[in-house]
Order: sequence, then structure tokens, then C-alpha cells
Amino acid sequence: MKYFLCLSFLILINGCVDSYNGELIFVEPGVNNQFEYPYFLFIPNGISEYEENYLIIEPNNSGFVDDDLQKHIEKAKRIVTVDFYLGNWVAQKLKYPLIVPVFPRPKSEWKIYTHALDRDVMFQKGNSLERLDIQFLEMCVDAQKRLEGKNIRIGNRYLLTGFSASGTFANRFTIMHPEKILAVAAGGLNGLLMLPMDSINNEIVKYPVGTGDFDEITGKEFQRTSFLKTPQFYFMGRFDDNDAVPYEDAFDPYERDQIFNLLGEQMLPDRWDRCRSIYSANNVNAVFNTYDNIGHEHPELIKNDIIKFFETCIHLDRKR
Repeated sequence: MKYFLCLSFLILINGCVDSYNGELIFVEPGVNNQFEYPYFLFIPNGISEYEENYLIIEPNNSGFVDDDLQKHIEKAKRIVTVDFYLGNWVAQKLKYPLIVPVFPRPKSEWKIYTHALDRDVMFQKGNSLERLDIQFLEMCVDAQKRLEGKNIRIGNRYLLTGFSASGTFANRFTIMHPEKILAVAAGGLNGLLMLPMDSINNEIVKYPVGTGDFDEITGKEFQRTSFLKTPQFYFMGRFDDNDAVPYEDAFDPYERDQIFNLLGEQMLPDRWDRCRSIYSANNVNAVFNTYDNIGHEHPELIKNDIIKFFETCIHLDRKR
């Protein structure tokens, strides 16, 4: 079932296209689309029509559960239009378009942590939550077509951002679809990254801890070489105390015990340092920053570091 929304809301969105230093477009899923939920497309002022642009993508993170999709629409609209959020900041600074999906986070199914792309989400079948990762990719394809209709050329690999739950989504999404990601920058990650390995100490680690059942989850083999090459920027604040691992909506008891036993019960520095060392040992092309005097937040200092990181990735990509 596609989620079609009230006309008055569409009129409100379309009537304010010049209020955000750019154009804001609200896209509903059509009958022929391969996505079940709407998304926002933001086109900043000053975007180039003469050279290839990069599409910035950021998963939505409402920060609450609610069965009313309208609440998640309102939060996604804020994410896509306000430069407090990473995606909009990057879009405004680099002058590239941004899309933010409106995936729900239902209260009635509160253990399905859609905004973090958890294991419960990935096992949804035959309903509108099935394969949100593929739906996100289909939104990107749809957005590219809309942008091309405005004479804005877009490359086939994306700049991915996220923070907190959407940062976790971004990390997991990158492991699943590294061929689609030019570079990813994400933070507030609970000191935890999905590991590009099937086992640790001879113990199988399954999604979302590791790739032990990757083919069952995704229907394809893990593209290890592509993932290792993908430029990644991950950060935590040294005073961050926002740890989702102990909570049942984010992880089931088996996953939690495995994370505690193999990676560390203490988020900082133990678990974070362990994940960093595993990425390093596997030669993942990743930068890790731990920021002093910063908690669960992403101030301008961090945003500017992300801009520099993306600019470097873009420069290298253009030289190829």
C-alpha cells in the first residue's frame, strides 16, 4: 500500500519553495515507483547546471515513535531544510541537492527500529517496510530523474550523511551498498560500527553486528573489496553518553550480549576503540575522530571537518 497524503500539505510545501535558500520538493510514491513512502528533495540556490553534481542522501531520524506518518513528515521536512542537520549543511556549503526519505517509526511496532535499519526491519516481508534500503535507492533514482529534468546532472554515487540513529543507518547502508556510495560521514554511533567480517574469535556475528548472514539478509554477497575502498568518516564526542545498545528497540538480548562480550560494554572508549581497531586491521578506508569537550552533538567544528572530507573525496573522484 502506497502512502498518499493530503492535498493541503502538498500545497503548503509547494507554496514555500523559496523559503529555504533553495527549492523544496515533496515527492509521493506513485503507482509505478518501487518505494512505499514519500521523500523530500532539496535543491539549494547556486547549484551548477554546467558540471556533474553529487546527490547528498540522509536517512530520516525522528527521534520518537509514532503511528502518525504526518509527524515523521514534519520532522523529515525539518531535517532537509535546516542547516543544524548534517545533510542540509553539506548541501548548502557544497551546492549539491539533498534527499531525505520519510520512513515511519511506528509506535505499535516499536521494536522495529526503522530509522537505524535494524535487524527487525531487514526481516520485514510482504509489507510497506520491506527492504527500506532498496526503497531508499529507488528514491535516489527517482530524484536523479527529476533533477535531470531541471538540467541538473547527477553522478551515480552518493554522498551519505547521518547522525545518531541515522548515522547507524548510514553505516549499515554503506556495508550493504558500497558501490552506490562515493563517501559517507556519520557520527553519534553508540561507539559501534557494523563489522565487515563474518566472525570474531570464531563466533559468528550476524547483521547488524557483522556480515555472518549477509547473503540471507540482502540476497547477495558482501562486496567486501568495494566496501574497504569506500571513503568513510566516523565520529564520536568524547562526552557522548547516548548509548542505544542497552535498549530493546535497537538490539535484541542476543545481539546485546554479543556486543558487550566481543566489543565492550562501555561505549567510550572501549567499544569505540575496539571497532576502530577492527576497521583498521581490515584496511577499511575510514577516518575516525573523537572530539574533546563534545557530547551527543555535531557542532560547526565537526560539520566543517565533514565538508573538508567530502571535498577531498570529490576532488579525487573528479581526477579519475
